[in-house]
Amino acid sequence: MAATPRFRTDTSVESDLKHPVDEKLPPLRMFTSGLQHVAAMYAGVVAPPMIVGPAVGLTAAETAFLMGASLFTAGIATLLQTLGFWRIGARLPFVNGVSFAGVTPMIAIGKDRGHDGIAVIFGAIIVASLLGFVLAPYFCKLVRFFPPVVTGTVITLIGVSLLPVAFNWSQGGDAGAADHGSTTNITMAAVTLVIVLALRKLLRGFLQQIAILLGLVVGTLIAIPVGITDFGALGDADLVGFPTPFHFGAPQFEIAAIISMCIVMLVCMTESTADMLALGKIVGRPADERTIEGGLRADTLGSAISPLFNGFMCSAFAQNIGLVAMTKVRSRFVVAAGGVILVVLGLVPVAASVIALVPLPVLGGAGIVLFGSVAASGIQTLAAAALEKGENALIVATAVGIGLIPIAAPDFYHAFPEDLLVVLDSGISTGCVVAILLNLAFNHLGRERDGGAGGEDVDGEQPKDPMALPVAH
Repeated sequence: MAATPRFRTDTSVESDLKHPVDEKLPPLRMFTSGLQHVAAMYAGVVAPPMIVGPAVGLTAAETAFLMGASLFTAGIATLLQTLGFWRIGARLPFVNGVSFAGVTPMIAIGKDRGHDGIAVIFGAIIVASLLGFVLAPYFCKLVRFFPPVVTGTVITLIGVSLLPVAFNWSQGGDAGAADHGSTTNITMAAVTLVIVLALRKLLRGFLQQIAILLGLVVGTLIAIPVGITDFGALGDADLVGFPTPFHFGAPQFEIAAIISMCIVMLVCMTESTADMLALGKIVGRPADERTIEGGLRADTLGSAISPLFNGFMCSAFAQNIGLVAMTKVRSRFVVAAGGVILVVLGLVPVAASVIALVPLPVLGGAGIVLFGSVAASGIQTLAAAALEKGENALIVATAVGIGLIPIAAPDFYHAFPEDLLVVLDSGISTGCVVAILLNLAFNHLGRERDGGAGGEDVDGEQPKDPMALPVAH
């Protein structure tokens, strides 16, 4: 009887039996670690509404309202992912926020149409999200097409694709600003990077785990006398503000807009699947079909709810995967705490503006470490992908090369139809599709003739457990 864990009354033993993903940390550690996740994703959450709002003709105040709504809905979506209910939620330290994939088509849908444009965008998102929710149980079965040679490629591309975001932040963010790329901005990013690395080297225990957050605080304090910290948002922010449902009017449904956002939803589901596989590997709980199904349902349900509160489509935030990999804090409840913080920020604009004080160059310096950690995790996965066998090295080379096109040559696909650009301009999506197709072509088609050597598949997987991926530590 004593060998059955469920009958133990010793709470310390029960705690020892818990997987780190299900561990509940002390309240202070929970809050600070969750806040670090919020700091890492904040700019990514508010950037899409900052871009879309003016493009569709909204005023500065209305755009600010969209930003608050995006924080609020990102918090709801994150809570759905981390805590979950029924068969909804990956129950991993998985952060959700506004997807960048939808920015271009949303601008095309709502350009210069003001409130009507936003209403059409919201209607299209609702329909696309409900469709995605229905497709989730079938889409998750694609997990069998993500062996290490594919997941390693995709994870590497996620990290590499995010690095230009960090570089842009390091330059100051706004390419049209007079100080974009100034020596002051880049030096501030470099100083923050050095501070983060020094803190990781010198600190121990919990302080080492929140080195990113401490680096952002120190970098922001240094930036104040330098003159690149903007306190304007803090002075203009309201103390309390709720994202009123249907603030811009009832959703409107137009077939062309719906088709466009359905394409975006498929892109988001593809990227989320890859992100869940990456995160599951990092935290030591490989994502199986049921986990991915729950994660996709949380993605799509969060996206369907989001327009009700004036938010956009939600999907995985890969930069937070880098934070998990770097800090080794694997608790999903830490990320849930971050979700609560996001909800509060959405309800208290003045609190949101405090985090907005972090200058983009400071965020960019820390982002280089965060996003680089994601790429490093991908390289670690590729090391276990049996690149010496078959044509696996060729698969990686081709998929990475094609995935890097939108980064290295942003105008490469400029002559293609705008709807196709939703997929082609995402190096993660194109690289993922290419890796899957080439893996099928080289490692599965004609397997009866070729077979595998030594009882092992050429894609590096044991036949009895096609999803057994080595854990990154």
